[in-house]
Amino acid sequence: MLANLLAGMNETQQAVYWTIMIICLVVIFLAALFAIILVLFQKSNSDGIQGITASSETFYGKNRGRSIESKLKKWSWIVLGVIGVLAVVAYVVQIMTIS
Repeated sequence: MLANLLAGMNETQQAVYWTIMIICLVVIFLAALFAIILVLFQKSNSDGIQGITASSETFYGKNRGRSIESKLKKWSWIVLGVIGVLAVVAYVVQIMTIS
């Protein structure tokens, strides 16, 4: 199918197509790795074994943790949005080259 797709394009159009697709795929790959790292850094919702120990935290420590968690959550959504948008862009570029 890719051979039929590229057969109808001249060399300039093929170069633009491959450039856009490679850039999209590389950025999607890097964003996916970054999203994995962000999710791994986030604190889990369940206490697990930490619920057994009675640790006292200060007010500052609790708020600091929440602000870091909120930043990690916000950046996770941003990175996942970038992945979604770039996936749609790659699809639209491919559809536009078919017609």
